[in-house]
Amino acid sequence: MKFKAFSRSVQGSGASRRLRRAGQVPAILYGGGAEAQAIALDHNQIFHDLNKDAFYASILEMELDNKKVSVLLRSVQWHPYKPQVMHVDFQRVRDDVEITTRVPLNFLNGEDSPAVRLHDQVISQLYNDLEITCLPADLPASIDVDLGELEENGTVTLEDIELPKGVSYAGQSTDPNPTLVTALSARVEVEEPADEEDDVAADEAEASTEAGDDAEE
Repeated sequence: MKFKAFSRSVQGSGASRRLRRAGQVPAILYGGGAEAQAIALDHNQIFHDLNKDAFYASILEMELDNKKVSVLLRSVQWHPYKPQVMHVDFQRVRDDVEITTRVPLNFLNGEDSPAVRLHDQVISQLYNDLEITCLPADLPASIDVDLGELEENGTVTLEDIELPKGVSYAGQSTDPNPTLVTALSARVEVEEPADEEDDVAADEAEASTEAGDDAEE
């Protein structure tokens, strides 16, 4: 995915406000063995790019001052209540240096699994993405998770799926084998019968009302 950026020399909150009024977004480019550089982006372009899932998990090609730079999107700051991008961070990418980033999980064949088809269970996805480490050339757009064999009350963990070639899981220190998916029985709400005391009270109230009506007649 390609997009344009422009160098900017003036920094600070005042300069950033002027950029935004001019339809641009202040941003920063860092890493890759070079100094951090202040840049600006066209707001309309970056706004639409940020609505594409691939923009968050792809090596991006930034055209900066007529030069091409490979980058990763690292963070985005949005306006609290307006559909406006306030600031964006990008990291330079080198072909020979591994990167750590998050990629989305693509769940497949869940409706055909025994848990759903035979036991009418629901599938709970505990992770939507996964933190991985790989060389830029090995970065996948997504990671497939096949649920076709998911049994009743079953789970799918990281060890149950095959990561793409050259890709390793980056969260070993916190959870070496996270559970990605679990099959659960659908909750059925059963209306509880009224308590016997409530029934007696209701009968007494009804009898009292009828007696009152008879007296009036």
